[in-house]
Amino acid sequence: MRNTNARRWFAGFGVVGALITTAAPATAAPEQPSLGVYFMDSTIAADGPGIKDAPILYGSESLALHNVKITYDFSDLAGKVRLPDQGDGAWCTPTDATHLVCSAPAELDHVDLVDEWGTSGLYSATIVPVKGVQDAEGTVKVSFGAAGFDTVTHEARIRIGEGVDLATGPEQRATSQPGGKFTSPITVRNIGGTTVNGTNALFFNDYAIRAEKQFSNCTYVADELRSCRFDEPLAPGKSYSATLPYLLGTDTYAPGSEYGEISWLTTAEFEDFSAYLATNGIEIGKPGTGGELKLAEVASANSRRAQADTDPTNNWSNLEVTVTGKNGADLAAVGASVSGAAGKVVPVAIGFQNNGPATIDASRRGGAVTSVDIKVPTGTTAVTVPEYCFPFEGDEFDWANPGKPGAPNYRCHSESIVVAGEKHTFDFGFRVDQVIADAAGQVTANPKCECESYFPQDLDPANDVAKILVNATGNDGEGDSGAGGGAGGLPITGASAGLMAGVGVLVLGAGAVGLVLARRRRMRFVA
Repeated sequence: MRNTNARRWFAGFGVVGALITTAAPATAAPEQPSLGVYFMDSTIAADGPGIKDAPILYGSESLALHNVKITYDFSDLAGKVRLPDQGDGAWCTPTDATHLVCSAPAELDHVDLVDEWGTSGLYSATIVPVKGVQDAEGTVKVSFGAAGFDTVTHEARIRIGEGVDLATGPEQRATSQPGGKFTSPITVRNIGGTTVNGTNALFFNDYAIRAEKQFSNCTYVADELRSCRFDEPLAPGKSYSATLPYLLGTDTYAPGSEYGEISWLTTAEFEDFSAYLATNGIEIGKPGTGGELKLAEVASANSRRAQADTDPTNNWSNLEVTVTGKNGADLAAVGASVSGAAGKVVPVAIGFQNNGPATIDASRRGGAVTSVDIKVPTGTTAVTVPEYCFPFEGDEFDWANPGKPGAPNYRCHSESIVVAGEKHTFDFGFRVDQVIADAAGQVTANPKCECESYFPQDLDPANDVAKILVNATGNDGEGDSGAGGGAGGLPITGASAGLMAGVGVLVLGAGAVGLVLARRRRMRFVA
């Protein structure tokens, strides 16, 4: 059975999903929370094993849903597709030849968590083409409802196209240093018995891997390669290759390794994928201004029928770049100085800065580069707290309540990529309960712990701590704040204070960082 996880493989990296509903315009505040649903357009190989895909479920805000019900209506595809038994654990049951109803088993007392970023993976539908049907097209209506909410519906196109079988070439390896150039071949093979009328390659490269040249039949966001289109027909049993010139960014961390993946799609499958990107506001990029990147040419060409791959599992290949040399990073705490009268809530942007020279990229493991500990200043209360900051006291962390106000200390997690020279701050609001001259709190960047969010190669740990001062002596500028890695950031040199005593053995709660980052990160074509 075809598994379409690859087509949504990067959805977990924080797609900023559009809410697919018939709700009121964005300028009008909704009277109550609403739901949204999206199902991807699909092209299925005729006489093939079919596809298995799941809807993306949205909420206008973070919602815990009970009694979720998903309904698939394939009436428009009657006689063209069939709905087999969905298998154990699918939570979906065909009610007739064209309808599939999905819900969690009652004994599980299941609660679905959805938000504006989108959730997927459950309530998947297995769709199989009826034997002998080719070049057919229709619409599936997918409805999504839950207790206390109006049901919403989305329509997706389903095509049954000619079956072909693409496969990729071997894994590639290269070696370079920061700022250096290298090349990598890309290879696609037609291992089926039918000519493939054009292909598209998708690239999922680490941040450090940059395009050295930009081709007119490929798309780019800045110097990041995202896709290439090849119109050349691929004859059965033949292999085709092209060479891509790359370079590593001068800010690449070294020594180390950088990685990339490539996936091959038919023209019709890429059309489906492009519709998914456009609906979710994800940029595929703009064509390059250089010449055309070509695969080996074929003398003849066939008609442009919709085609689908019968076995996408062999369409992926990898690139591994060994990075030589030495290029590290210095994470420095960013503090602040603010003033406010009793009862006033003063905004404070505090966190850290990557002084470079290297960018740190943790997106491949899907976690935070580092974390920041915030000690709330004396005489104040944190009333505004970012949702990716967790309260803690001593060695006890409240992972279940991110963004909860009123705690004395918070641990905040960074993005998965921390670019050299960039400042990463967290927006707090501290209410001044008592005016105290030089009331002090503290920012500790990269606190040491046995967790994924600790960066052990920090070049200068001496600048990892900075003060947060409220009503500092001589500061007459109410509400003004200073921040930075130097004097403006109020650094504390030497060893960190006892804020993190006893926390060194803490193992970060499973999933806490990943859950938050999945809600924060904008989409990048990275692994």
